[in-house]
Amino acid sequence: MSTLVLPAGASYVAGAFLSTVFLLMYQTRTVGKYRGRAGVEYPRAYADKEEMKANPNAVLFNCAQRAHQNTLENLPMLLIGTAITSLKYPHAAAAALTVWSISRVGYTVGYTTGTPKKRTNALSVFQYPVGYGLLLASTYTVVQLVRAELNL
Repeated sequence: MSTLVLPAGASYVAGAFLSTVFLLMYQTRTVGKYRGRAGVEYPRAYADKEEMKANPNAVLFNCAQRAHQNTLENLPMLLIGTAITSLKYPHAAAAALTVWSISRVGYTVGYTTGTPKKRTNALSVFQYPVGYGLLLASTYTVVQLVRAELNL
């Protein structure tokens, strides 16, 4: 039986990827909690205006649902950026994705106050520089890899 040999830092990248699973589990649980309180039946994704007027939990459900959906919209880009960056800079990539996951908890907590503007708070603001940082780092990594392959 052969042994799988991972490059240095791969375990940190795996841990960072796993942090996004825990984030999604937390957000899914939060959406489910508010869905039940709001009485929004499946397969409806959001409460309508009348439900929101009649039940404050419907507003919280919509906010939780939007926070979760926004995470799902952004996650593929972050995972790709992390995977590419980790080819040369695994520790930085892992740290960045972990910080992003933690910042998204702050985003979700702020959003589910029922005041959407509170989604931007002291914890959630880190998601933006991390996201752009991973985009730049992954682009830089690809340029380095291509240049090395072309012997430039």
